[in-house]
Amino acid sequence: MSEDQTITIEIDGKAIEATPGQMLIEVTDAAGIDIPRFCYHKKLSVAANCRMCLVEVERAPKPLPACATPVNDGMKVFTRSPMALAAQKGTMEFLLINHPLDCPICDQGGECELQDISMGYGGDVSRFVEGKRIVKDKDIGPLIVTDLTRCIHCTRCVRFGAEIAGIRELGATGRGEHMTIGTYVERSVDSELSGNIIDVCPVGSLTSKPSQFKARAWELIQRDSVAPHDSVGSNIHVHVRRNELIRVVPKENEPVNECWISDRDRFSYEGVYSEQRLTSPMLKKDGEWTAVSWDVALEETAKGLKAAGADLGALLSPGSTLEELFLAQKLVRALGSEAIDSRLRQGDFRDAAPRVPWLGQPIAALETVDAALLVGSNIRKEQPLLGHRLRKAALEGAKISFINPLELDLNYKADQLVSSPRGMIDELAAVAKAAGASGALIDQAVVSEQHQAIAASLKSASNGTLLLGNLATAHDDFALLRTLATAIAEACDLTLGYLPESANSVGAHMVGAVGTADSNARTMLEQPRKAYLLMGIQPGLDLWNPTAASSAFAQADFVVALTAYRSADLESAANVLLPTALFAETSGSFVNAAGTLQSFAGAITPAGAIRPAWKVLRVLGNLLDVSGFDYISSDEVLAEIKTVLAEVTPDNAVTTGGISAAHPGTGGLQRIGDVPIYAVDPLVRHAPSLQKTHDGIPAGIYINSEEAERQGLSEGETAVAVQDGNRAQLPVFIDPNVPNGCVRIPAALAGTETLGAQFGEVTLEKV
Repeated sequence: MSEDQTITIEIDGKAIEATPGQMLIEVTDAAGIDIPRFCYHKKLSVAANCRMCLVEVERAPKPLPACATPVNDGMKVFTRSPMALAAQKGTMEFLLINHPLDCPICDQGGECELQDISMGYGGDVSRFVEGKRIVKDKDIGPLIVTDLTRCIHCTRCVRFGAEIAGIRELGATGRGEHMTIGTYVERSVDSELSGNIIDVCPVGSLTSKPSQFKARAWELIQRDSVAPHDSVGSNIHVHVRRNELIRVVPKENEPVNECWISDRDRFSYEGVYSEQRLTSPMLKKDGEWTAVSWDVALEETAKGLKAAGADLGALLSPGSTLEELFLAQKLVRALGSEAIDSRLRQGDFRDAAPRVPWLGQPIAALETVDAALLVGSNIRKEQPLLGHRLRKAALEGAKISFINPLELDLNYKADQLVSSPRGMIDELAAVAKAAGASGALIDQAVVSEQHQAIAASLKSASNGTLLLGNLATAHDDFALLRTLATAIAEACDLTLGYLPESANSVGAHMVGAVGTADSNARTMLEQPRKAYLLMGIQPGLDLWNPTAASSAFAQADFVVALTAYRSADLESAANVLLPTALFAETSGSFVNAAGTLQSFAGAITPAGAIRPAWKVLRVLGNLLDVSGFDYISSDEVLAEIKTVLAEVTPDNAVTTGGISAAHPGTGGLQRIGDVPIYAVDPLVRHAPSLQKTHDGIPAGIYINSEEAERQGLSEGETAVAVQDGNRAQLPVFIDPNVPNGCVRIPAALAGTETLGAQFGEVTLEKV
């Protein structure tokens, strides 16, 4: 019988259609028939070890687990028969033998599956008088707190690690009541998706460490929102008590984030309560910062912007809401300037960019590809849930390949071509040549067997994709990489896509918050403007070349920053600081990598004099006598945006003619300035728990042992990195993933603000 046919089974006397091969619990769930369970989870493999879902099946000699029993035509099932109920109540009694009676102090209390099910299937008096077991808790990191005495051995957390996160970090040792969940040796759980084990745990054995003991479940108000850090646009629930963010959990949306979120999306809310939050407008007078009223700050801002006029430059965070980006570009253009950009980390603007670069396909389509080539991307860390989708494809046999300046720590099998930043061009040209493309750089490329194998996998793919990542965008020859990628995509009939860096990288293009060929983020800093409008950025950490930015701002007559945080580099650059709200404090919209627009409302009221950035921009428009700034709500701004979006279609087509040579290099050490996962934006950088994790790496000089020996350096020493005459004294770390001739100095970390571009020539000096 083929799977597209249906069969009929009878459950509790009701005829229900099912698909051959389905497990019984899937059929009952779809029909709205409740069967208790603990170990079963729809996204995990079937373990059938809790036995809570036992049901009676006609002609079966004993109760069968619904999660592991496939349906058959004509099957008769009884979920509430005396046999089924006795089996379920017996299982419940065994599960409660060793479970502690600590519900009043358990963070899971009030939303615990064990509590809920025991109300229906547990007894009111225990028959057991023996002592309960006690299990020593383990420290598995700064994000998750354990209480292993509560564990009922459902193994959901173990299966999540192996099957979803791709790292078998947790496991079970011992048997029977002596079985214990934990790490094999004392270590932390370091997956970028680790927080999801909090959600899959049906009891209070694994709970959130940052929100431990802060509130009871029934005190929390749940509000829907959208995660603000990467281009997935994960749907989330924000839990609030008395206007305080307590925690963030996933909201299920199968086409976007399924039922998972990354740790970055889950725990970054801590940054809302950072001591560095700016809560009052600030004005610099004679080099000293003074708190002022909004009226004074806005009047000073309007005067500075009006004086600049067409010589105004706007650098806007691509993590801003769609409404904020739209109003900012509308305001700047009304003043006569076209110098507006949100591509803050792009290193090369020589080619004609696509109108709206995007993923090129739905997010869910990534898990169906049979071949993929990723250029300049650490997708696992940069977009964790997109990386999860790609991993699912790899597990189904898809051929995944990477061309990167660093060797990646992947959780699936893939080919990696690791080369210096300059060498990436040669590697990509060789793949293009093997694929049958031609061109000035392509024709002279040297093709190896590995290049041929990658090209062959792409050409033979019926559903292949080529994706350009964040490291490609920041490359100082990005235009050339895009040219070669386009040639490969055309030769192999691939879907060409981008892995956008931020929550609104796609949306910024759609509402025009990007510069022209002559007025982009790089030229705005290399050719200083009279005044600058900065929104949502920290100049030393969020721009491609922080020293160029520092120099440009120093030469400007006026700089105003709409910012959530105070920082030394902002205070040095700006004349006015305007405190603006973060994602949980304002309403707005994001457009994700697949071009899907998602809106959200504020969950809490911001502290002090903090205001939503769209309101600040609206008032500035009024003060500058700009027409069309009479908005009452962000919904009105969005309504106007939608009239613009109706005429905009995401498109990755690009004109690449005339770019045939790389920027010249001197042959020295090449810097690799990637952005670590927990340094991508100000909110994440101010979340203390994330900074304590394995991925919360310090600023430093990361170099392999062979290159370190040539430079006369060893781990633990301090050295000075020199780039374009700029110097930074940093600790040395030995990293075997960095290729010869290169030094990894991550960007966006405190201590790197005094260096230059993310990619470029560097020299190292011993201290």
